[in-house]
Amino acid sequence: MEENVNNPAAIQVLARSLNLLIKIFYDLNCQDLPEFFEDNMAPFMSLFEKYLIYQNPLLVTDDDEEEGILEQIKTNICSVLELYGSRYDESFSLLPQFVPIIVNLLTTTGSELKYDGLICKAFAVLTIFVRLETLKPIFDNEDALKNMCEKIALPNVVIRTVDEELFEDNPIEYIRRDLEGSDTDTRRRSAADFIKGLLERYEQAVTKIMSEHIYNYLMTYNSNPTEHWRYKNTAIFLSVAISSLSSTAQQGVTKVNALVDVIDFFSRHVLCDLQSDVNSDLPILKVDAIKYVYTFRNQLTKEQLLTVFPLLVKHLESSNYVVHTYAAIAIERILFIRQGKLMLFTSEDIKPYAETLLSQLFRLIEQGQTPEKLSENDYLMKAVMRVIIISRSDMMPYVNVIMGKLTALTEFENMCFGPFQTILSQEVQEFSPYVFQLLAQLLEQHKGTELTGSYVSILNPILNPSLWEQGNIPALVRLVQAYLDKGVTTIMANNQLESILGIFQQKLVYSRQFDQYAMLLLRTITLRVPLFTRNFTNWMTLCFLNENMGGPDTIVRVYDGLQPGLFGQIMSLFVLPDLNKLTQPVEKRTGAAGIIHLLTRSELMLQQPYVDSLWLNTLLALLKLIELPFPLEVEELDELYTFDLEEGGYQTSFAKLTTANPVTEDPTVGLPPGPVYLAQQLAQLPQDRRNALKHLMGQSEEAMTFLPRYFEQAKIPLI
Repeated sequence: MEENVNNPAAIQVLARSLNLLIKIFYDLNCQDLPEFFEDNMAPFMSLFEKYLIYQNPLLVTDDDEEEGILEQIKTNICSVLELYGSRYDESFSLLPQFVPIIVNLLTTTGSELKYDGLICKAFAVLTIFVRLETLKPIFDNEDALKNMCEKIALPNVVIRTVDEELFEDNPIEYIRRDLEGSDTDTRRRSAADFIKGLLERYEQAVTKIMSEHIYNYLMTYNSNPTEHWRYKNTAIFLSVAISSLSSTAQQGVTKVNALVDVIDFFSRHVLCDLQSDVNSDLPILKVDAIKYVYTFRNQLTKEQLLTVFPLLVKHLESSNYVVHTYAAIAIERILFIRQGKLMLFTSEDIKPYAETLLSQLFRLIEQGQTPEKLSENDYLMKAVMRVIIISRSDMMPYVNVIMGKLTALTEFENMCFGPFQTILSQEVQEFSPYVFQLLAQLLEQHKGTELTGSYVSILNPILNPSLWEQGNIPALVRLVQAYLDKGVTTIMANNQLESILGIFQQKLVYSRQFDQYAMLLLRTITLRVPLFTRNFTNWMTLCFLNENMGGPDTIVRVYDGLQPGLFGQIMSLFVLPDLNKLTQPVEKRTGAAGIIHLLTRSELMLQQPYVDSLWLNTLLALLKLIELPFPLEVEELDELYTFDLEEGGYQTSFAKLTTANPVTEDPTVGLPPGPVYLAQQLAQLPQDRRNALKHLMGQSEEAMTFLPRYFEQAKIPLI
């Protein structure tokens, strides 16, 4: 490049080549520091130093927005320095020489948009540098810190014209960049991260410097609020930057700077913007105030939040897109705050505002005139969901508000089937699992056991084995279960049970990864299709309990018909050892009730050979199951309350719709607790059977320990 410094064509080609070489250097070093580069670090760093300060008018672009090749070269060199500073600082002895170069870049580079990428990356490098112990002597003095704050950080936190234009022209993009952290390439966010880096090392000094500037900005604002509103915007931004030491999207700020009173600042400088007219001429200050509440929601007490809450509800009336959307976001996040396992806000807390909230949120959603606009602002629908979840125990007064906005099931299905069929026919793999889950949820709302024509038409394609690939299986099993629950009559009439069993055998039962889905499907088949048998502990106990199958003896005869004594082998080798693994409440109750039926209602179990070889062992396994403690469920929140949209993420294998969970059936509804039920069933046996079983039970110390207590609980004399 030195030889072609005045050759426009050549210098452009060489600059692009240099940029590619720097990228290759980064890629070769990003996983580990190769020995070659460690041994030759000095000449490489000398070149990087040279081109960080390199200038050539031939490489300067006239475009103020598009990044030129020279800016790209310097940005990629900064990426290398960031990598070495964060990963290989112990081997990087040449770090100090780059500090003044990076500082100079940050203080002398222009404010044009084309330099934003370079400035942001330079901030990232300097943030790494201030955290390093080896460079502490460079920064650990009052003058250096003051220069860092005043000459580097502060000039880059002021709101720029481009930010204001984005606020006005593309409000949803402004919100996403601000809230979802996609503005990492903006000077303002990079400067805030740099300030936090300084605070990690020099908290007291940096807080003092920044607090003085915050005070001065506020004084300037107060002298002429209309003219100097940008000073207050900067003051609030800086206050948040120095106050929040750590934060998450889900919880807001989790650690605050002890040297800053965030509540006092809110009361003195922020609250007034929430109390002013919602359609103020200064909407950005409105957004600043709402975002302050959103950011420090966990630092405000419930009483303080209850004071602010009606102000946020009022701001849903704002005509400004960003203001009313931020209000909805803050409301949703506040209603999600938890204290331990309990929600901070209850339906009683928001009862005075619930109807207004729903009406205003639906009004804002309906302002979108096209499907794209309706779906654009998902923050509003999240707020609707949260209000309904919190208020659902008191929803009756607001049913008309909600139902007036929702579509009837049949109409909604008709709207969905077209897009669903398009997705499935075109094999759009990313959306297929969602379609299957939504179809299942829609089908579960039907009554009866016969399918409508729309569902019948798509069942055969759903049972195509090629569709049952890894990412689809959980959703497809759920859908087939729904088909069996709501359309077993149609399935049997069309001879489609065989296809379902083929899926069960070919795709599920022999797969270690999906055998649990095989058993879910088998359980549903057992409940909905009579006389279907299969060796599985949970399924076996369900069969024993299911009187529609002819009682426990039907299962015994089926197995022994295949091979004499096979039932006893299956019970001894598989069912009884796994009985105590039924720890889920419904499974445990079903297992206990099923075994009780086997012990007391099976004629074959009370005859040879099973009465001597199997009956007592089965009773002892039942006693162990009954005595297992139930999982503690009472303190757990409903999953719907704790569901957080912010935690969700795309999963390539299977993405679960958290709010579409199926309701678990309990076949033991109406039966007494296991100990009482066992005592009752034993007491109802004929006298000769009771005498024979009493002899068997007397052989077990364990049985004689628990059974008297069970009979006492049932208030029945011991047999």
